[in-house]
Amino acid sequence: MASDQPTEVVVVDIRMRFASMVIFMVKWVVASIPALIILFILGMIGSALFAGFFGWQGRMMHGTGYF
Repeated sequence: MASDQPTEVVVVDIRMRFASMVIFMVKWVVASIPALIILFILGMIGSALFAGFFGWQGRMMHGTGYF
């Protein structure tokens, strides 16, 4: 088995108890919460930058600005 050739593997079935699967999925959801928080913060920063670049000019061009 000292061959350097890649071996192809096909997974046909996974045997897992229902309770173990539920616990796994709950852990998966809990682990995704920090990722969602990071994506939310990045989205807020991106939308603030977008509004900063284009929002002020749009109000001034259409005469709906505060000044």
